[in-house]
Amino acid sequence: MRITQSMLSNNMLRNLSSSYNKMGKLQEQLSSGKKVNRPSDDPVVVMKGMGYRMQVDKVAQYQKNLGEVNNWLDSSDDALDNVGQALHRAKELVTNAANTGAMTPEDRDKIKIELNQLREQIQDLANTKVGDKYIFSGTMTDTPLHGEFGYPPLSTDTPPADKTAFENSVEIEVFDGVNLKVNANAAALFKGIDDVFKGISENVDDTYNFGAAIKEIETQLDAVLTSRADIGARSNRAELMHNRLEMQEGAAKKQQSENEDIDYEKVITEMLTQEAIHNAALSVGARIIQPSLVDFLR
Repeated sequence: MRITQSMLSNNMLRNLSSSYNKMGKLQEQLSSGKKVNRPSDDPVVVMKGMGYRMQVDKVAQYQKNLGEVNNWLDSSDDALDNVGQALHRAKELVTNAANTGAMTPEDRDKIKIELNQLREQIQDLANTKVGDKYIFSGTMTDTPLHGEFGYPPLSTDTPPADKTAFENSVEIEVFDGVNLKVNANAAALFKGIDDVFKGISENVDDTYNFGAAIKEIETQLDAVLTSRADIGARSNRAELMHNRLEMQEGAAKKQQSENEDIDYEKVITEMLTQEAIHNAALSVGARIIQPSLVDFLR
């Protein structure tokens, strides 16, 4: 086969174009820091990268959910802590009122006024909200536990389905197939506390059985402590889940980096090598192209 000057020139230009493409790809990798910048570069790497990125995004969402869990648990514990403080103060007041020899009717009236204030404070705590959700209302998060007419979920007029909803658990997903309960089923607890305050404030006189009232307050205090202990146990589990998510996030990001990110030293070396090859190709090409008739006529 006869090799013509045109064939040599075309081959040289094709090889130079291929060399330019290789250098362009290496430059693109150096600028982006990624092995692939479009699916056609390496479909397998792209598909794996999508999976790793989905895993990283999923872990990030679980971490946000866990933040919401901690918000609910911390708010519940803080509210019940205030309830406990109010009950301790009520116990002090009832103990003082039991001293029939030293208490005058006026003193008992003052105690009654403070007990009513404590009762209202606990009613407000029963309607504690996180964002726009009532945290002690079960799955009825848009309805306050204590309303204008008392505690509707436990009244005789409340439909059974609504009563159950006020005692239902609210759960938030914090991992694949793992849900954490975030609320305290405290409807009965707050109703019981309110009944105790109502009975005491309406009967603070010489004939009232203060010993029984003190015992009822202590019973409610124990119930509050039990509920707080349950919240504390769930907070500890949320902390363990937080540590697990951090490890999952680190592992997912490491896999994503190993799949997508370039080795800068390797790519720079390849770039320098390709530049040397390209310069050599230009030098050889200059020798291959023979002078034309025009060059002789100059």
